[in-house]
Amino acid sequence: MTGEWLRARCLGHPGTWEDFPFGEEPSVFKVGPKMFALSRLDGEPLAVSLKVSPEIGDDLRATYAAVAPGYHLNKRHWITVTLDGSLPAATVEALIEDSYDLVVDGLTRKERERLPT
Repeated sequence: MTGEWLRARCLGHPGTWEDFPFGEEPSVFKVGPKMFALSRLDGEPLAVSLKVSPEIGDDLRATYAAVAPGYHLNKRHWITVTLDGSLPAATVEALIEDSYDLVVDGLTRKERERLPT
């Protein structure tokens, strides 16, 4: 998995865009006005922070050494996944999609209506 692979997966969902509110790095991936992923795409090792439900986050942290509490984020609702190959790409893609879905579910009706289909 590379930074370009991660960028493509994050931007592959309707209404997503890349923002740089903290300077040149990190890349912040948003749907509407809200963040669903955060990564230094040239980081070594490559890692991504994603939103999760608290129960799933607890299970993931207990199961995978590559999953840690969200770095500089709410530890209950965010995880940081080190993309070192220990998690299959399909699992990482599912986590990105789940993060996106959680954020979309939290958008107002008006914000959701503005998203492309």
